[in-house]
Amino acid sequence: SHSLPQPERDGMFHRGPGLNLTSGQYTAPIAGYYTFSTTLHIGHREPRRKGQRCRARRLRVLICVQSRCQHNSNLETVSRLESSSDHFTISVTGTLYLQAGQYASVFVDNTAGSPLTVRSGSDFSTVLLGV
Repeated sequence: SHSLPQPERDGMFHRGPGLNLTSGQYTAPIAGYYTFSTTLHIGHREPRRKGQRCRARRLRVLICVQSRCQHNSNLETVSRLESSSDHFTISVTGTLYLQAGQYASVFVDNTAGSPLTVRSGSDFSTVLLGV
């Protein structure tokens, strides 16, 4: 799994403390329920192998608290990689409870084995719902 640093770009805005664009992590300034959303535009190149049938593989995208993706403190979606397409979009949205000082970040679990590229226009955002 690799964490996604988010580059600064034109038209992007962030308000309030907590978002670190270098590490790609959002750190909660106060304890509470936060709604998280990420949309990743992903390109992938499927290596052509002679004699092998194309089989659909899965790609997991997670938003994890404290990088603990194996615990219950995560949001997860699973998408099928269709071999015919070289570009697709995958989104995760949900609510997590964070203690003050805990961070959340996006992870891509690439079980497909083929090279993936997270393209520009991908985003990661959070809003404090309540304490």
